[in-house]
Amino acid sequence: MTTTGEDDTTASGGPWWWVRRRGAALDVSLAVVSSAECAVEGYPFAQDAGIPVAAGIVFGLLAGSVLVVRRRWPVAVVLVAIAITPAQMGFLMGIVGLYTLAASELPRRIIGSLAGMSLVGTLIVTFVQVRQDMARGELTIGDWFVPFASITTSLGLTAPPVLLGLYVGARRRLMESLRERADSLERELQLLAERAEERAEWARNEERTRIAREMHDVVAHRVSLMVVHAAALQAVARKDPEKAVKNAALVGDMGRQALTELREMLGVLRSGDGGVARREGVPLAAVGVAAAAAASRVADDEGAADGPWLSDLEVLVGQSAAAGMVVDLSVEGDARSYAAEIEQTAFRVVQEALTNVHKHAAGAKTHVRLAHRVSEIAMQVENEPPDEVSASSARLPSGGNGLVGMKERVLALGGVFVSGPTEAGGFRVSAVIPAS
Repeated sequence: MTTTGEDDTTASGGPWWWVRRRGAALDVSLAVVSSAECAVEGYPFAQDAGIPVAAGIVFGLLAGSVLVVRRRWPVAVVLVAIAITPAQMGFLMGIVGLYTLAASELPRRIIGSLAGMSLVGTLIVTFVQVRQDMARGELTIGDWFVPFASITTSLGLTAPPVLLGLYVGARRRLMESLRERADSLERELQLLAERAEERAEWARNEERTRIAREMHDVVAHRVSLMVVHAAALQAVARKDPEKAVKNAALVGDMGRQALTELREMLGVLRSGDGGVARREGVPLAAVGVAAAAAASRVADDEGAADGPWLSDLEVLVGQSAAAGMVVDLSVEGDARSYAAEIEQTAFRVVQEALTNVHKHAAGAKTHVRLAHRVSEIAMQVENEPPDEVSASSARLPSGGNGLVGMKERVLALGGVFVSGPTEAGGFRVSAVIPAS
């Protein structure tokens, strides 16, 4: 973060009212020079006024030292310079005071009024002084020289410092405005960076959740069927070798199908065209783009993946039946095509529900119902109470994520998901998904 604005002021603060130490040193130096000038000019002033020379010098020193407060009270410095103009002293203080006044934040009417007073005072004093010099014979130029010298001198001592002060003040205000804008933009960039990081983190979490859900749906069902077949194979290996061979073949098929689906998923993850490689020093602007790309990629991948489809439900039910489950599939309404994410979600709900039956209610009769309605598709998987002996034979582990994943999928499409035990002691999973 760059040091701008208030940070820069705090970092190089000076004493009292000075913003910087070099500003205090400059003002003190100008005050010393102005005091010396006024003290020198106080000597002839004391002689002309008939006062002690020491009083004139002390007066000059005090008047010139006022320049040290020019940044704090520029109006006071200009007023003192105007007041001592008849004494023909304080020219440096008048010039510096007008410059400081014009460069300050005071209203233009005050600057114009004090500059006009200084102009008129210098004009009158110069006019009187030149007339006196001509009257004493020190100047032998014509009468035209008196107004010319008066106007030229007053304008020369007033206009340049005022114009320069106005220019410097305007430039200073412009720089302060640009600095404030830079600070504001920096704060906005920091806020945008924080929001982009939050969006990127949200996208990463969504992607992790989606991948975990897909992995669970792909692996859990296949592996559950493999475990059930393996348990059956162990039970009939010696009694019925022919059935054992059949079960072994089914286990092999299930394993190959699980491996194929895993390879397809890993291939999608590896070949994602919207990915951004992690490396040090990623530009700030790329964070928001990466977050948006990741978020859109989540939605695109959900809808663009290949299968599964509702037409594969019979194969799914057949696999469960081959594993020893008594499954009854009924379809209501006319089958039609739906959006890819709708069919995939409906298939995954039935698949996960059957997987849970294998895990928790092995051997229980299960009813799978699918209803094609006008504006929605409904599915229900209900199993009867399990056989206690067969329920504990497979010893399938459960991570508790199946129902959560099903509910997330259905709710993401604006559907309704309900699950829970039945009065008969079984378990029911129901879901309704809008068809559009």
